[in-house]
This record gives sequence, structure tokens and C-alpha cells, in this order.
Amino acid sequence: MIDASPPLMIGSVPIHGDLILAPMAGYSDAPFRSICRAFGSAISYTPLLPDDAIVHAPQQSARFTAFFPEERPVAMQLLAKEESRMLAAADKLMEQQPDIIDLNAGCPVRKVSGKGRGAALLLEPERLARLASALARALPVPITVKIRLGWDDNSRNHVQVARMLEDSGVVAIAVHGRTREQAFSGRADWQAIAEVRAAVDIPVIANGDVRTVADIEAIKAVTGCPAVMIGRGAIGNPWIFARRDVETVPPEERAVVMRRHVHKMVAFYGEELGIVLFRKQAVRYVQALQGSAALRRRLVTYQTEAEVLTAIDEIAGMAPAAGAPPQRVSTEGGV
Repeated sequence: MIDASPPLMIGSVPIHGDLILAPMAGYSDAPFRSICRAFGSAISYTPLLPDDAIVHAPQQSARFTAFFPEERPVAMQLLAKEESRMLAAADKLMEQQPDIIDLNAGCPVRKVSGKGRGAALLLEPERLARLASALARALPVPITVKIRLGWDDNSRNHVQVARMLEDSGVVAIAVHGRTREQAFSGRADWQAIAEVRAAVDIPVIANGDVRTVADIEAIKAVTGCPAVMIGRGAIGNPWIFARRDVETVPPEERAVVMRRHVHKMVAFYGEELGIVLFRKQAVRYVQALQGSAALRRRLVTYQTEAEVLTAIDEIAGMAPAAGAPPQRVSTEGGV
């Protein structure tokens, strides 16, 4: 049931929930987002969308910007470094009527940050603030930004950047608690996220190292943030948005969700591409099940929906791994 009073507002958009699926290239497509949304993810973020691709190759970008009506509110994440092309891309995105536009200033991948985009914008906070301000002035929807703590430990500027973004008209900030240099290594610094939360009056969404229900409560306690963004911890584990650890989900319930997921993938992409893209998700669904190693090796070779569905039938009969927590079947969250 949706709460009458939302945990936070992003501009004029009410967010009915405190857990959010992170934008992830190769994972947070419409099929997976819709499944996570059914379990309780409060916003659907598209993967990062390069401004040049949106402007010059709109047909190729279409599958990345597509979303299902039930996903709203939808945030489209823009990757940019130059104002005029960014605004042209934003105008294209607005044709699909997103609820929120998010500017990516956190992607650590070399092919992105090496071109001055993503986390590289943290090296030029004035440029980042100008880009955010231009979006806020030009568009009728709320503007948010996703950042990291800085380029490296010697140039952490998360508090400065957050204040500049707030002054630029940004209405919410998601903070991943690592630097660009760390990428996904080491531990996320939740205390640094708390510093951002204390420095600004707009909502701050905490992100980094959230894989369990206990992690959700811990990061909220440390940071004081009203919402948590979950990335890698949600792959193969949409139940986390219903505050259930995947180890507690019985095999038969996992099989139900996997069938739904593979059907959505095939309907969205067609069988050949849909199965190829689903395979990397499938191997994560079977974690903490006895005999799953052999099944994972087979899953990554399958080419057809029929093969995958046969494997899913096997999963329904598998036993939890030794030492796994007690499991309970639930029909909550879209199962």
C-alpha cells in the first residue's frame, strides 16, 4: 500500500518509498526496473544516456529511454559536459515526458570520465554547476544530480559540490560514498555522505555498499538520509526493495520472478538479444542455492527462452545452501 505522506519530495514529485534502484548500464533497463518497482523501488532511473547519442542516434537510444507506464516516477539520467548539446539532448528526452531529469556526475568508467563527463565533472565543479543551472532554467521538471565524493582522496569536494548544486537549482542529490579513483573498490564512506546531508537543505539519497536489509537501516542511521539508492545489491535480488534478503527467498518464489523477468526481456528485446542480456541477471538469481554453480555455468550458454525456462523449472526444486537463513514464501511486491 502506498503511504499517504511520501518519505521525500523531489521538487514537486512525491516519492512514495525510501528505496530506489540505481541507474546501472547493462542492468537497469525497463524490464528489470518494472520488476523492482513492483517490489517497492520508488523511482525508475534509466541507465546513463550520453547526450551525443540522444541527439545524433535517437533510434539506437530508444530502447534505453523506453519505460513502462507503471514505472512512474521516471528519472532519465543524462551524461554531458557541454551545455548546448546537453540542452538539445534534454529537449529530446522531454518528448517522452519524464518526471525528473538527472545529470550524471559520478560514473567512474574510464571511457566516460576520460572524456570529461561523469565523475570528471567533479574536477570542474563550476562547469558542473553551470550545467545543472542550465537544465534547471530550461526544463519544467525537477533536476537532480548523482555525484561521488571527488576524483580521488586528495581532491574530495563532495560538500562544496553539493552546496554549489543546491545553489544552481538542483532539488535532490544522490551521493555514492566513493571517489572516482576507488571505482567500486574498498568501502563506501557513509560518514562522508552524512556530511553532504548536513550541508544542504535539499534531499540527499545515500548510495554505496547496500546489499542487505541490515545495510539499509545502517546507512540510513549513519547518514540521516531519507532514501537509499541500491545498485549492485539489487541484481538478482529485487526482493531487497521489499526489505527481504535474497537468502530468505525460497527457490520456488525465485523461479516465479525469474519467469516473469525472462518473459519481459523477450517481449522487450526479442528472443535473441533478450536471452543474452538476461543471462547475466539469471546467474545472480540463483545465489545461495545448493548446486547453483553448475547451473550458472549452463545458464550463460543458453540461447533460447525455452532453454532458460527449463532451467528455471530446475531452480524451483533446488534447496537453500547450507547455513542460509530460514525462508518464507511471500506474495508481496509483485510475485
